[in-house]
Amino acid sequence: MVVMAEELETRFVVVCNHEQQHALWPAFKPVPAGWQQVKSADSRENCLDYVNRSWTDIRPLSLQTL
Repeated sequence: MVVMAEELETRFVVVCNHEQQHALWPAFKPVPAGWQQVKSADSRENCLDYVNRSWTDIRPLSLQTL
């Protein structure tokens, strides 16, 4: 995956949906409908570290209980 230089400088937040799926989102954009912010603005690397620590079961929440 190619990462643009601008992306490395962009601040991100971590968002999470009702299925407990996580994603990085540019901090300057409004959080999309159906998602909520779970980590404040930080570097891409720190946000990825947060996701790796927090989202240990990548299955959607509805499949985790089966």
